Amino acid sequence: MEIAGYISSVLVGVALGLIGGGGSILTVPVLVYLFSVDTVLATAYSLFIVGATSAVGSVNYFRKDLVNIRTAVVFGIPSIMAVFLTRAFIVPAIPNEIFSIGDFTVTKSMLLMTLFALLMIVASYSMIVKDKKTVQDDSSNGHQKFNYLFILLEGAVVGILTGLVGAGGGFLIIPALVVLSKLPMKEAIGTSLVIIAAKSLIGFFGESGETIIDWQFLLLISGFAIVGIFLGILLSKKIDGDSLKPAFGWFVLIMGVYILVKETILV
Repeated sequence: MEIAGYISSVLVGVALGLIGGGGSILTVPVLVYLFSVDTVLATAYSLFIVGATSAVGSVNYFRKDLVNIRTAVVFGIPSIMAVFLTRAFIVPAIPNEIFSIGDFTVTKSMLLMTLFALLMIVASYSMIVKDKKTVQDDSSNGHQKFNYLFILLEGAVVGILTGLVGAGGGFLIIPALVVLSKLPMKEAIGTSLVIIAAKSLIGFFGESGETIIDWQFLLLISGFAIVGIFLGILLSKKIDGDSLKPAFGWFVLIMGVYILVKETILV
């Protein structure tokens, strides 16, 4: 199972480098089901792995001048604040046993994994269905106008979700940057990686002091994911990532349904 976990960690990075997002949605299931990491701890580990991998992946976009710093700041500030507060206060405040109905008990772990499964199902839709509204002409260089209210609200919502389940939320951030900030798609991907890196790493370091981190394990898994993102970037020069995105979306959908059934029915 551990060997499968290491291979899956590489694939998380490959997906991120090849299709520009979505790979981080698999990090928590890999940690929970292949490495038997506690769910709450897995969401914390995922923040670090996703943050480190996204930071490395963003370097390539910085080199190509495909990161909009102004947009990253406007969207990133509410998102960073939300994920930090969620990890520092909301997650620790959730009781280990939330409620019981007869012999069926809803635990903190079950709640987080169920929420994660629902997020996977939503994410899979955005990968499977190509939304023509999010396709922008890369040559667009008009004056950028911000819809500050919606950007602030979406930034906060994405931050809370990231804090709860440990996923980067690129499938939510990229469409928001394209539609609300009028960024070309490639620039939206690069800017998204910077936002994900910042909010995930800051959220991780906002963890409760009671959380015990196995740094050797965490750095090892992060290393495999970073190797994967370099492989993904290399493959992206030969393979069209957009053509693979629907297939990856179906895989994420199947995983999401499996987790949902496992956590709520097969208990």
